[in-house]
Amino acid sequence: MASKTCSPSNKLRFLLGMVLFLRMNMATAQLSSTFYSTTCPKALSTIKSAVNSAVSNEARMGASLLRLHFHDCFVNASRLFFSFNDLLCNELQGCDGSILLDDTANMTGEKTAVPNSDSARGFEVIDTIKSQVESLCPGVVSCADIVAVAARDSVVAFSCFDASFSQLGGPSWTVLLGRRDSTTASLSAANSNIPAPTLNLSGLITAFSNKGFTAKEMVALSGSHTIGQARCTTFRARIYNETNIDSTFATSLRANCPSTGGDNSLSPLDTTSSTSFDNAYFKNLQGQKGLLHSDQQLFSGGSTDSQVNAYSSNLGSFTTDFANAMVKMGNLSPLTGTNGQIRTNCRKAN
Repeated sequence: MASKTCSPSNKLRFLLGMVLFLRMNMATAQLSSTFYSTTCPKALSTIKSAVNSAVSNEARMGASLLRLHFHDCFVNASRLFFSFNDLLCNELQGCDGSILLDDTANMTGEKTAVPNSDSARGFEVIDTIKSQVESLCPGVVSCADIVAVAARDSVVAFSCFDASFSQLGGPSWTVLLGRRDSTTASLSAANSNIPAPTLNLSGLITAFSNKGFTAKEMVALSGSHTIGQARCTTFRARIYNETNIDSTFATSLRANCPSTGGDNSLSPLDTTSSTSFDNAYFKNLQGQKGLLHSDQQLFSGGSTDSQVNAYSSNLGSFTTDFANAMVKMGNLSPLTGTNGQIRTNCRKAN
């Protein structure tokens, strides 16, 4: 029997993988819910107030801020530099505020990536919050943390639209803090890492598994589509070409999303209650009223059907799992300690 060997290249991959694993776990261990309790004690209340104001002015902004956090964290490309004499691990992109960076002469950022172009929103809200916290405690609160907290507060703000739901306490979670900001962004990583609305179930499971999420957690996070809207260009193929869609639902969408043109026309991701963070999204999937192809894939005779059924019948189970998955997502490859920086302006490196 031939003996099993490990080539130098495989050994190097293993070593690099171990370095990444250790660094990610060490970084997460440095995060704390009380990180700003002494250095900027009014940071969280300032963020919450600004988010409540933004969502009150435009309900859609709650979903936009939540999506901004997701698209920031999922761009998780490692940059590794090594030599035979040394092994250095540079910035790991994850929840590091990279999505906020504007393009420069030397860098094309993530804002023009396919998943973000003409759709990522909320940058002005983050700018406003950053300005407010900078006036309170200059150079202390990172843009990455602002995005993470704003996402949580936007969901809580949305629950206030529905009095019966808010009595349940709303889907909230404890945000661990202490992230630092990246100095660079990656257009290619944004294009390749953020799950596309055209993915089939197997592709969705793989995309989330690559970030350490189970299929159950993927379904829970997809439940964020109970709020917000999508552009015609992201669901046109579904409403004109697919058969696993309620015919009346498809017809109603075609009125606002023609077969050609009107790419930026909006429709709610949750046709039932798009301004309430509830479990109607899953009930819509059961009725073949998922707006995006990737939405309906969660309930299409596959392995996640049972989870959709579970969340459809149990709001508490969904909100609990969603909150836990959001905590996990917020811990994807944060920069901590002396890595990265605390940007003064979230749109550019210092």
